[in-house]
Amino acid sequence: MARKEEVVGFLQRVPLFQGLSKRQMETLAKTFVERKYQSGQPIVTQGKGGEGFFVITKGKAEATRERSDSVKVVVNEFGLGDFFGELALLDDGVRTATVVATSDVECLVMTSWDFLSVLREDADMSVTILKELARRFRAALEVL
Repeated sequence: MARKEEVVGFLQRVPLFQGLSKRQMETLAKTFVERKYQSGQPIVTQGKGGEGFFVITKGKAEATRERSDSVKVVVNEFGLGDFFGELALLDDGVRTATVVATSDVECLVMTSWDFLSVLREDADMSVTILKELARRFRAALEVL
């Protein structure tokens, strides 16, 4: 999926970016790099630092969270088009869960510094993406 057109086409299906124009999507697509993970390999680890945002383009992964009593709980499963790590785009905090590839996985990854650089250049894109992030946080809080 190395071609920009393929990346743009894929990102258009990601809910976080659906409100963006084609030009904005092309700008954003330039910031993503491809990464591959083997089945069983951790993609991110709870409690560790991380500045990446991930969109799954192939395969499946599972997010678990270790509670204070050391019990691990599955909190989400990810497949084609799903994304995670959006908090890492906005702050320098540690990962809130561990995500492990449950099959061979291919991802598009964007760093927080690339994301923030793009947002500084396009205020309209910032508003669109931040509104979607806020909607997702509200939905997550309602589950609690």
